[in-house]
Amino acid sequence: MDKKNALRAGALAAGTTLMMLLMSSPALALTRDDGDDPGTGLSVVETLGLYVVAPIALFVIIAVLVMVLDRSKEEHRVTSRNIKTRPKADAKV
Repeated sequence: MDKKNALRAGALAAGTTLMMLLMSSPALALTRDDGDDPGTGLSVVETLGLYVVAPIALFVIIAVLVMVLDRSKEEHRVTSRNIKTRPKADAKV
C-alpha cells in the first residue's frame, strides 16, 4: 500500500513539474510586447548593493532601533541574575 501511494505522489510531482516547465518556457521572453521599453541592465555592483547590501543594512538598522528603543523593565527580563530556584512559600505537610 505504501509503494502505491509513493508512486502516485511521485507521478503527481513529476507531472506538475513538467507542466510548470512547459508553461513557463523562456522562449516566450524573446518576443517583445507592444509598448515594451526596457531600460539598461544593472551592473554587478548595483545588483549586489540592491539585493544583498540593502536588505542586510535594513535588518541591522531595525535591530539597532529595537534594542535602543526597548523600554521593558529590568525585572521583567529573563537573565541568569533574576532566576529564582527556591519557592517563595514554605510547603506545609
